[in-house]
Formats: sequence, C-alpha cells, structure tokens
Amino acid sequence: MTYQEISSFSQSWGLVFLVIMFVAALAYALWPTNKDKFNNAAKSMLDED
Repeated sequence: MTYQEISSFSQSWGLVFLVIMFVAALAYALWPTNKDKFNNAAKSMLDED
C-alpha cells in the first residue's frame, strides 16, 4: 500500500466512524429513559446535604 491509498482510506472511513460516534452520542443524550438520570445529575450540584 502506498501513502496515498492509506491516506484516502483513513480519511473516508475516519469520517464515517466519527459520524457514527456522533449519532450514537446524540441518541444516548436524547434517549427518553436517560432524562431522569441527567436531571438528577444537574440538580445534585445544587443540593446541600
């Protein structure tokens, strides 16, 4: 393999990998069952126990 082939492969599949990771992180953040967990985490800094 030449440098050009490796560079082309890593640019195209690296972009695909990053898009998939972004969609997975977005789905995790917006998943309805995680709402309570995120609300509790946001309010925990304000609680003085």
